[in-house]
Amino acid sequence: MKKELLMASALVSTLGVASVAQAVTATMAGSMKIGAEFESADNSTTDSNTVMDQSNFNISLSETTDGGTTISTSFEIVDEGTVSADDDNALKLTFTDGSALELLNAGNAAGTHAAAVPGASGEQGITGTSSNNAPGDLDFAAGSSVLGVEWHSAADFLVDGLKVSASASTDNGAAKAAIARTENSWGVGATYVTTAGDSTVTISGGIADSETATNATQASSDKGGFNVGIVAVTGDLTVGVGYGDGDTFDYETANIEVDGSVTKAGIKYVTGDLTMALGVSMGEGKDGAFGSPDTTDDSIDSTSASVTYAVASGVSAVIGYTTVDAQNDGASITNSGSAWYIGASMSF
Repeated sequence: MKKELLMASALVSTLGVASVAQAVTATMAGSMKIGAEFESADNSTTDSNTVMDQSNFNISLSETTDGGTTISTSFEIVDEGTVSADDDNALKLTFTDGSALELLNAGNAAGTHAAAVPGASGEQGITGTSSNNAPGDLDFAAGSSVLGVEWHSAADFLVDGLKVSASASTDNGAAKAAIARTENSWGVGATYVTTAGDSTVTISGGIADSETATNATQASSDKGGFNVGIVAVTGDLTVGVGYGDGDTFDYETANIEVDGSVTKAGIKYVTGDLTMALGVSMGEGKDGAFGSPDTTDDSIDSTSASVTYAVASGVSAVIGYTTVDAQNDGASITNSGSAWYIGASMSF
């Protein structure tokens, strides 16, 4: 309760000094992607193809008080056959010194500072149902509940090129269900930008921990872990590598806990109107029922490549390819195979 009262006080005191206005400033952005995807699964004798049609529309809202504090938030509508709205966006307060505070739906600071490793473009992938729980994202161990806050430092915190963040969240009531949820969490993260010769080097990472709760069995390992990464940009060339390790959970027919790790690496090169990218991801995990030793091995290894051509301002054509080797409990599954994609996107 103490956390909730402190959060409410911060929100009310900040909003209370805002000038009365008719409407905040709104900006819009969005994109439309359409193309054809061709899949060939290893465990299937039949190839498949489909038209990929995806659009999204984002609205950002922002206003500045007389005291110089900027209050902002945003929401996104995504259409992938069925329309869905992303309403998990924080209310962000940006202060005159450059620091910021996110209130509600704030996320985890370890995820905020996960490295942006280059990867291929396109909407290609291998579909299929499986109980494979190997992680694919560097921040897979960074959990949070919706009742959370995250603080971001201003640029050049303590030393030039350093930014740090810290977050905490608490129980929103959903953890008291049979399906496992994050009950509370904390996280810290940092990003350091420096130069090395002609290259700009970004080093980033974070540490997170949380408590996973149900109304029945506790997980033997709660959601938590760390991620680190480094990305270097030299002219038109970008290279990066990242690693994440920790524990997480999932719900299949029962609560599943996962002890996993993932390594990602990528390279991107821009020449004129062409952007060429190559990315690899290697995820491993041991999963098992809550309260039991994690003994069964899952893995997902993928390699993706793409070529994107800027046709006109805001219009791009893309060709992408992905190959995936997925193992569940040591056996190959339908999520293994290869896929092609050819399409175009228009953005504003």
